Amino acid sequence: MPIMNNKFFPEIEQTSLENIQKYQNNRLHEALEYLGANSLFYKDMFQKHRIDIRKIKSVEDFAQIPVTMKDDLQNQNSDFLCVPKTKIIDYITTSGTMGNPVTFAMTDKDLDRLAYNEAISFTCAGGSPTDVYQLMTTIDRRFMAGLAYFMGIRALGAGIVRVGNGIPELQWDTINRIKPNSIIAVPSFILKIIEFAERRGIDYCNSSIKNAVCIGEPLRNTDFSPNTLGRRIQEKWRLRLFSTYASTEMATSFTECSQGIGGHHHPELIIVEFLDDNNNPVAEGEPGEVTITTLGVEGMPLLRFKTGDICYHHTEPCKCGRNTIRLGPIFGRKNQMIKYKGTTLYPPALYDILDNIDYISNYIVEVYTNQIGTDEIRIRVSGKNIGEEKETDIKDHFRTKLRVAPLISFEHESALQKLQFPETSRKPIKFIDNREKN
Repeated sequence: MPIMNNKFFPEIEQTSLENIQKYQNNRLHEALEYLGANSLFYKDMFQKHRIDIRKIKSVEDFAQIPVTMKDDLQNQNSDFLCVPKTKIIDYITTSGTMGNPVTFAMTDKDLDRLAYNEAISFTCAGGSPTDVYQLMTTIDRRFMAGLAYFMGIRALGAGIVRVGNGIPELQWDTINRIKPNSIIAVPSFILKIIEFAERRGIDYCNSSIKNAVCIGEPLRNTDFSPNTLGRRIQEKWRLRLFSTYASTEMATSFTECSQGIGGHHHPELIIVEFLDDNNNPVAEGEPGEVTITTLGVEGMPLLRFKTGDICYHHTEPCKCGRNTIRLGPIFGRKNQMIKYKGTTLYPPALYDILDNIDYISNYIVEVYTNQIGTDEIRIRVSGKNIGEEKETDIKDHFRTKLRVAPLISFEHESALQKLQFPETSRKPIKFIDNREKN
């Protein structure tokens, strides 16, 4: 395919992988110089490990640099800041995956970069200035994604309706009033608005909605065939579904094109590696942990940050005209990572909340695969004189800290103790993983 002149279909994404690598090697020097001059965390790292950043000429030289972990961000959050507070425009927090959320500070330049990322991502998913998107995710609560979508669609020149998450009745009222052609939603919520439409006799298949940009939950298996969730949506509603993968830390997204064979890498915004447990690169066809180095981030750039997400990567050119690396669906989770309603969680984040509810004396966190193939969380709790009347209060604690609320079941203390102290275990059990294994 010839190089296109669309400003949201960058030329670098249409050139060869060799040229992309040369481009990123040049940008890498710029990123290292910036970190060495402005980041307390990376200054200390370079000094401690006696790293001469002038000798790092390419991504292949990355082995000299230790990886950055989630614990580093949590324990030394402020040391990653590279600008004075007077330059910070927006504060964002992660969802608290390791107990306490991590704060990210974004400058005006960072917000422009975020808008550009989403504009080229929506273009990748077939978007154009003629589209109208209905946003079914929150734009508040210090959440990056909703803000990014709004700014990206505005940069693209398309229309947007900010409905937010939940409330199926309001979603359908908006669709009927404004006639958007695309939605941005967590896939499992699409099933909920389908169910609402069926109960109310709404002819959703003949509505104005033709496309769905999906976040937070995968729609495909590793061979790119639809998974249970993707199949259930399309059996009901023949939408064009586009998967995306992103995180607050990378401030960049990997979005599918119409071919549906993985999320495209934006090499002008991020360097991506796929590493094994020993931090060595894996070959194509082997699972690797997504590890990123941000390019062009001013406030809190990251170097070799391990996301904890495991996937396959693909390098063959795509029929859409992009020659960038593509990420397959995220299928593995380091340790006990949970993907729940578009939010990435770890058990300690749940424990932290439960330990601070005074009327709960005991609990077990159970994770299982629900009927649509996504993670479901059930908190089994016990306490003196508590019952279902406390369910709303417990869920409100979770929504306040994590934006999402799990299922709650109330158990007898003796039943929980039997589960917590099985004969074969030397330690009490607080987490039970009953998810289906691929």
